[in-house]
Amino acid sequence: MFDACHMGVVLRALLLTELPLALVLLFGADDLQQWLGRFALLTGIAFPPLLLWLLLACWLKHWLDRQVPSVQWAYALLTGWCCGLLAFALYAMPGQLRGSGANWLASGLSGMGLAGLLTSMFAMRHRASQPASTVARLAELQSRIRPHFLFNTLNSAIALVRQDPAKAESMLEDLSDLFRHALLDASSVSNLEKEVEIARQYLRIEGIRFEGRLRVGWTVDETALQASVPPLLLQPLVENAIKHGIEPSSEGGEIHVLVRRKGDRVLLRISNTVPSPHSAQAAGRGGNGIALQNVRDRLRLMHDVNADFRCRSVDGRYEVAMNLPAKPLLGRDAAQRAAFH
Repeated sequence: MFDACHMGVVLRALLLTELPLALVLLFGADDLQQWLGRFALLTGIAFPPLLLWLLLACWLKHWLDRQVPSVQWAYALLTGWCCGLLAFALYAMPGQLRGSGANWLASGLSGMGLAGLLTSMFAMRHRASQPASTVARLAELQSRIRPHFLFNTLNSAIALVRQDPAKAESMLEDLSDLFRHALLDASSVSNLEKEVEIARQYLRIEGIRFEGRLRVGWTVDETALQASVPPLLLQPLVENAIKHGIEPSSEGGEIHVLVRRKGDRVLLRISNTVPSPHSAQAAGRGGNGIALQNVRDRLRLMHDVNADFRCRSVDGRYEVAMNLPAKPLLGRDAAQRAAFH
């Protein structure tokens, strides 16, 4: 729950501290210069204890995640109290002030209050990453892989059993792996190596069904494949490309998947040809963007502001691009995935 290691969380915490401070000082200042002076002074005093609290929460994240909520809250409030006292000590030192007991108490309580707000923010963020109920979980699974894809795949496999048993067997193995991966816990962590393989399996299945109408290109940088990503990151995107770019066109089309590492970042790009607007099959097939929004939301929950997700039409193609940290799986998350299998 204490996901204080994301830059986005740190920025929100700083904003949560700065806004009330700026508003309170605004009412007590005689002019802008006095307000700026006081704001700069108190910002310099408040930031070190706040950053210390966030650093401790990040450092102890895995230990805190194993504790019951009462222990988590007790830790948060106690360290918030200590950081509040530290802030008052920093304020008192320059003027050699001897604060009264009431001032120390108020500072400690202010630190506890801010820690409580931050902990509530962490808790809401954690709940947002979990299915709300069994019904929500089932709806999520249904949205991951379209039911008619299963029926079409099984029908294609049945047709291949007599003509090409080996290809039918390979097709069913790909389907089995795909659904096994779809049943992963939505809060678990995958990596690009697995996600690329799942997308390849999905496209192999669809390649058999489209019989030459689907052309697929891959550009994969092997050094980027350990980056941490949500499960089923690529498969819904290539499925979306087929649904809106390949299936409506009588001539078929092309999908290209790019995975490239640049320093400590990974660039992902899925592009597909766009059917002619005059195509009869294309009529009335405009999408509502649910698949794209789902991937965007799950990517934001994992990487926050460290990840970027963009969609655009360029040169007769539709393109989805993602930029995210080249961060490998943590040992605990890797063990969690291995235990599922």
